[in-house]
Amino acid sequence: MSNDEQEFTVAVDEVNAIIGGYHGDPFRILGPHPIAGGIAVRAFLPQAQQVVLVAGEERRPLTKIHEHGFFEVQLPGWALPVDYRFEIEGFNGEKQLIEDPYRFSAQLSEDDRYLHAEGKLLKMYDSIGAHLHEADGRSGVLFTVWAPSALRVSVIGDFNQWDGRRHPMRFHPGSALWELFVPGLHEGTLYKFEIKTRYKDYTVAKADPVGFAGQMRPNNASMVWDVNKYEWHDQTWLQGRPQIQSINQPISVYEVHLGSWRKKEVDGEWHWLTYTELAQELIPYVQEMGYTHIELLPVSEFPFDGSWGYQVTGYFAPTSRYGSPDEFMAFVDTCHQAGIGVILDWVPAHFPMDEHGLGFFDGTHLYEHEDPRKGSHPDWGTYIFNYGRNEVRQFLISNALFWLDKYHIDGLRVDAVASMLYLDFSRKHGEWIPNQYGGRENIDAINFIREFNNQVHEQYPGVLTIAEESTSWPGVTHDTADNGLGFNLKWNMGWMHDTLQYFSNEPVYRSFHQGTLTFSLLYAFSEKFMLPFSHDEVVHLKRSMLDKMPGDVWQKFANLRLLYSYQWSHPGKKLLFMGGEFGQWQEWSEARSLDWHLLDGDAKHAGLKRLVHDLNNLYRYEKPLHELDDSWEGFEWI
Repeated sequence: MSNDEQEFTVAVDEVNAIIGGYHGDPFRILGPHPIAGGIAVRAFLPQAQQVVLVAGEERRPLTKIHEHGFFEVQLPGWALPVDYRFEIEGFNGEKQLIEDPYRFSAQLSEDDRYLHAEGKLLKMYDSIGAHLHEADGRSGVLFTVWAPSALRVSVIGDFNQWDGRRHPMRFHPGSALWELFVPGLHEGTLYKFEIKTRYKDYTVAKADPVGFAGQMRPNNASMVWDVNKYEWHDQTWLQGRPQIQSINQPISVYEVHLGSWRKKEVDGEWHWLTYTELAQELIPYVQEMGYTHIELLPVSEFPFDGSWGYQVTGYFAPTSRYGSPDEFMAFVDTCHQAGIGVILDWVPAHFPMDEHGLGFFDGTHLYEHEDPRKGSHPDWGTYIFNYGRNEVRQFLISNALFWLDKYHIDGLRVDAVASMLYLDFSRKHGEWIPNQYGGRENIDAINFIREFNNQVHEQYPGVLTIAEESTSWPGVTHDTADNGLGFNLKWNMGWMHDTLQYFSNEPVYRSFHQGTLTFSLLYAFSEKFMLPFSHDEVVHLKRSMLDKMPGDVWQKFANLRLLYSYQWSHPGKKLLFMGGEFGQWQEWSEARSLDWHLLDGDAKHAGLKRLVHDLNNLYRYEKPLHELDDSWEGFEWI
């Protein structure tokens, strides 16, 4: 302190805690406070050598009471509330007028805080995260984050030189939410939350769990974005969606990885197409081919290209690889205007261990289960969500609703459902914990899945939920009221495996394996199935769809044509991964484009593509091929 402590209204240890970045209640110290006979205004402004409080015509200089930039002014006769700004003079002599975030009252409503504490704030994205906001006539951004065990949380960004001491947040004990309104910030502002934990003085900068946009990897800051300003033009589609996506309608899905469907060459280098370019090229192609839907491998922000999007760090942000959130909205809008539904792969089963992500968020296992036997995945090296925690279930369900609400998504294909359902999934004896009844079923995950499906179907009738579930778990597509999981459709992994196994045999040997082909009809109507030949079947040395087929080149094409004809005539909705429709020879890789040159002058590849086009159109317009897909009444052996 540069002056005797008693001359001022704040204790030395409080000042040191603010300057040192370990004060957990900054609003108790900073901003305006009543004192005997008036008020005192305090500020921590390490970038300033002089500070003047400006209130209308009044100008009152603040006294620097600590050399590192802690200022105070006492104002006898003044009373709260008070409207003021600071005129600061930097060490370079430049002056600027700034707002004081600590003069504003709490902005987060009591209702939101209460519902969050109960785990019932199911559209948390409307209040949590970073939102353009106005308070007392000042425009800025309201930041909010959940971090119950943090010692201190701050907003950091370019606006404060990423200094975590500058903008510490207000803590709400009942909800464990931290908030701060920062006037003067705008859309496009980069930010993170700096969290000082109680764990061995560990301090970490985290991306916003509810951030609406983010930086391109390898950078990983969140970006302020207004997701409410886009003007949609798809009302006709949305109104008709419940009928379009009913179980008796044709659903033929083209599965796409946006970064490798096609690439463009710029200055000798290959680049991704943007969301805008994909709308111009991909959508007409899907229309031409007769598909009803596009299914996108995960678009939520992710740091590692090789994860294909299945290791998410930004659950509420479409990846910046291909453009802005508004441009992705325009892509979906264009799909709808073209009569094409959009399904997203959604990943609530696990998340990566990247330091800026959800893991060990506030110095504790906040989003993941603390016991590694339930909280970490042995195969993927990722964390598993703690489905028994109210706030975690709320986060995931809110995220699902977010994509349906703000991006008008038509369906969610839930990844790796089996890994959620079973506590012993991919674990040896002694590596898992039984449930309270001694079984291997993950009851918390089951309850979460049912609640997710109930909320989606209640709030967005006609939206599809699709399970990638690889076991024989009963009732995946049965109503939750009947003890089912509540999905609309389930990927028929058994059919896919058996069918590919059968077709990989030379035709001369197939008569010995007819049971493999017919077995699927024993259970085809036990669930509402989708028949997938997905990206998982054309990677990791499994070979491309064409190269799986036996025989010489002519025979491979003939067998693949037969396989697709069988798929389109078998009961169940259809899904084919990109490249399969024209016969890729190579396995798929996220690092390169599909081999479109194969269609140049090669009648075999062009003919296969034409067959898929014809199958789609036959399937769409011939009711016997798509009605009663889930009932014996719609099938008869010839």
